[in-house]
Amino acid sequence: MIRIENLSKTFTLHNQGGAVIPVMRGAELAVARGECVALTGASGAGKSTLMRMIYGNYLAASGHIWVGETDVAAANPREILQLRRHMLGYVSQFLRVVPRVPTLDVVAEPLLAVGTPVDTARARAEELLERLNIPRTLWDLSPTTFSGGEQQRVNIARGFAHDFPAMLLDEPTASLDATNRETVLGLIEEAKARGSAIIGIFHDEAARDRVCDRQIDVTGFSPQVAA
Repeated sequence: MIRIENLSKTFTLHNQGGAVIPVMRGAELAVARGECVALTGASGAGKSTLMRMIYGNYLAASGHIWVGETDVAAANPREILQLRRHMLGYVSQFLRVVPRVPTLDVVAEPLLAVGTPVDTARARAEELLERLNIPRTLWDLSPTTFSGGEQQRVNIARGFAHDFPAMLLDEPTASLDATNRETVLGLIEEAKARGSAIIGIFHDEAARDRVCDRQIDVTGFSPQVAA
């Protein structure tokens, strides 16, 4: 479902004379349906960079990033938007939403975007908000007013609303209490059971050991190691 082939990445420092910094070279990775792979490595090794490349936020210098039949490295913006809508979910650490949109609509939006009937989408949103212990009294309010922990749980609910065939998870259990952490791990296990291919960053070692089938140390993709 997700295949990375001979992937390389550089950053150009325009404020430093256009210096080109190689940050990744020759990355290779394949994730099958129903599999969860953890990216590991020290801070700065390239975990987040790789995730952002898969999602299409960073351009690749060379190589291929296949998500289903779409090569993200060669896709145009319209193709990437379609991929994100139908195929590739991303649960980041931070909630970014339009202000004043009610929480229930924020969570239902990924389903509405693919044509799910409003009642069905809202029912799924309600289920996830219940599971993640967001009080009903908050559902009609914008999550921009919520605490950090509440925003994180709304973000997780939104990310799992649609049954994406592929998912990227950036620290999905960070800062959660034991009850909500267990809920999130359950959501990941359910996604795997229905065939989602998942790549994640997990600093929570116990969570990583529970839901991940393999670990890939991205340090091996650094130019110094790959050279």
